[in-house]
Amino acid sequence: MQQYTYILVIFFTIIICFIASFDKRIRFNRFFGIFLLSSTIVAAPFIIWDIWFTKMGVWWFDTRYTLGIVIAGLPLEEWLFFYCIPFSCVFTYFCLDKFFNLSWANTFNNIIVFLSFILLVVVGLLYHDRNYTLVTCVVTLVTLFCLHFIAKSEWIGQASLTYFILMPGFFAVNGILTGSVIESPVVNYNPHEFLGIRMFTIPVEDAVYGYSQFLLNIYFFKLFKSRFSPQK
Repeated sequence: MQQYTYILVIFFTIIICFIASFDKRIRFNRFFGIFLLSSTIVAAPFIIWDIWFTKMGVWWFDTRYTLGIVIAGLPLEEWLFFYCIPFSCVFTYFCLDKFFNLSWANTFNNIIVFLSFILLVVVGLLYHDRNYTLVTCVVTLVTLFCLHFIAKSEWIGQASLTYFILMPGFFAVNGILTGSVIESPVVNYNPHEFLGIRMFTIPVEDAVYGYSQFLLNIYFFKLFKSRFSPQK
């Protein structure tokens, strides 16, 4: 049963959202193709990053918790992670946007970007010798810069609020993967490559990493949805 740990985490993360996608009030299933396109665009550089860091030994996987299928150094479950987790996140954003008016959060766009820039620049400079910390800071800085200043995205505040709402799920999924409720972690981290600050067993970098990935998935989903999808 141990070998099914990671795949079961993926399954239970996505199954409720997938079934709910067919609800007549939601009909998110209309956008499966658009989601697949947008998530693939986002997944590509993050998977390359994952492969690179795995080869460098920044992190590694305990294959006792996986099915044993390895592609380019990554377990099959890790590849699925970059589609299934974003699916649940984008679905949640879609539903909150559909049924609730959270646009008020967008009044904080400038504050969120400004404070994030200061924090990420300071941490990146102080800990430039720690690969996970540095790359996470740089990727998130570039993401926020492109979305806010180039793409002129007006929904960063709303997306940030949604990400905060998703935190219980984040702690559940990443907590299991980093060993909160199992004998040893599925994903192990080189202590010399990150800050060493953990939220329970989860490196704080994981939350920042996830934030940038979440924002990019929302951006491309909204972009392709506005261009190619049927309207309400």
